Amino acid sequence: MYCCKRVRRSGGAAGPLSRKRLAVFALCVCVTSFARAGEPRGLLETLRRHVTRTSTVGDNGDTNPYAVIIAPVSSGKIHQGDVLVDNFNNLSNLQGTGTTIVDFDPSTKKTTLFAKLPARLPECGVGLTTAMVMLKSGWVIVGSLPSTDGSTRTKGPGGLIVLNSNGELATVWTGPNINGPWGNIACIDNGTTATLFVSMAGFDVPGPEVHDPATGYSVTVRKAIILRLDLSSAPGEIPKIVKQTVIASGFGSRADKDSFLVGPTGLALAPDGSTLYASDALGNQIVAIPDATTRTDSAGTGRTVTSGKLLRRPLSLLLTPAGHLLTCNAQNGEVVEINPATGKQIYAQWIDADQAQSPPGNGDLFGMAITPDGTSFYYVEDDMNTLVEATK
Repeated sequence: MYCCKRVRRSGGAAGPLSRKRLAVFALCVCVTSFARAGEPRGLLETLRRHVTRTSTVGDNGDTNPYAVIIAPVSSGKIHQGDVLVDNFNNLSNLQGTGTTIVDFDPSTKKTTLFAKLPARLPECGVGLTTAMVMLKSGWVIVGSLPSTDGSTRTKGPGGLIVLNSNGELATVWTGPNINGPWGNIACIDNGTTATLFVSMAGFDVPGPEVHDPATGYSVTVRKAIILRLDLSSAPGEIPKIVKQTVIASGFGSRADKDSFLVGPTGLALAPDGSTLYASDALGNQIVAIPDATTRTDSAGTGRTVTSGKLLRRPLSLLLTPAGHLLTCNAQNGEVVEINPATGKQIYAQWIDADQAQSPPGNGDLFGMAITPDGTSFYYVEDDMNTLVEATK
């Protein structure tokens, strides 16, 4: 456990510090920030402790935690409020090969294995991604973007895997619109019906060795989409997709030797219930997709809400009770709070300051989930394979 990690306001610069200096600097910045600012401007300024809750390593040695979700109901092996985390890597640390989901119970502090899938299914291979959700009907849906060598060179299109609340395989959804389910799932759940929003980032992405001569990076493919899935979930029956709609398209995605793939990742529904926010990682921006629940066509890449500044390749998104967005950076260990109504980047807090990466925490952050009472949030630290809670 440690308290009050380094914080930064919009426009500030940050460089690596020793752990001792970082801790002292963080405490000083936090104290002076609160003293000068008075009332906190958002959720991040109220969170001063970062508590490791559990290891996320599967019983088979799976590593690299990606998705973080909180159970909305009690069903099967899951209790309401449990935190489910999946793994993207296997024991050999190959990306796109993780097959396990662990379950942390905050009330008992115990962690159990929820599901362990075979490495290959008849419909697709298995490499569990940040795309995961649990429905009120008890079904768990998780994205798979599989690989056999740990890179996009051998990736398959994957699919969406449906599990019952005992972690048992029920079905797999595949199809032309499903290719590389990648980002965290936004969901409207009405019990017998539900609407899911999932980013698909795998279309035609080659291996990391295929470079764009103009940039020197792996080639960027602008075919990533956001897909809306309308589901029917009658009591006792496996959910079914009744309609699919591409509501956004043209996002960039590309292979990355360190993080497997870079593409649109975070999704969060606005309080109006219609606007969908998305993090465009390669564009280094947050965008808004209007009429996301009702539109029948693609909004392209949407409207830019905010870009650059404190953002360093934004990943997961979550919405705070005040209607602000939190996003974690892929290229440093910061999480950034944004007012989407104004586009202002309010605050940044360094939640992973591991000096083994440059900048500190680079590549360590992925999934996030806000607690049911809205006062804190969970996140995973890939460098330590742990679930952490940012709390007061």
